[in-house]
Amino acid sequence: MSNISLDTGRSKQKQKTRQKILDTTKQLLQKGQNLSLEDVAEASGISRATIYRYFSNIDILCSEASLDVFTYSTAAIFQETKDLPIIERILYIQNYFNDLALDNEPSFRKYLSIYLKEDMSNKKESIRGSRRTAALKLALIPYRNQLDSTVYNHLITAATALMGIEPIIISKDVCHLDNNEAKKSLTWGLKTILQSVFKNV
Repeated sequence: MSNISLDTGRSKQKQKTRQKILDTTKQLLQKGQNLSLEDVAEASGISRATIYRYFSNIDILCSEASLDVFTYSTAAIFQETKDLPIIERILYIQNYFNDLALDNEPSFRKYLSIYLKEDMSNKKESIRGSRRTAALKLALIPYRNQLDSTVYNHLITAATALMGIEPIIISKDVCHLDNNEAKKSLTWGLKTILQSVFKNV
């Protein structure tokens, strides 16, 4: 996995900085102490101003750091899927993130509620991670040049929208499905899209 990378330069550095902030916060949380952004800045060696560009308050940082403990890295997900056919590979990624959301549903709902209160009008950096999108892009590397750029971008967006806590909430709260029904419906939706996209690839 060490020789496979989706991003270079500034984008890659942003990912490293964001992960260092999360890793430092996880270490501090394990000590059971109350935290501030200043505490994380001091422990990580990253300025408070930089941390603020990624996490505008300590609540959202601690909430995401707590969830990060349970989440595989993009590299680990890739290793689990690299030998699968492309449709099975992407469905595996979806299943992983949907199971993750269901297994930690209260924590994800809390995190999402904190995130939705944020004022995004002046945000320069995303305050949310992008593991779903990153995992999909990595899975699609062998097919990137075989897909029209518009189709590729729509596929990334649609697949991302069909995995994780957001579609789980819609399936359960709006459509009134139970956990199994929610997963089955979301899998059906993504599989239908994939079969259409890859039928001639």
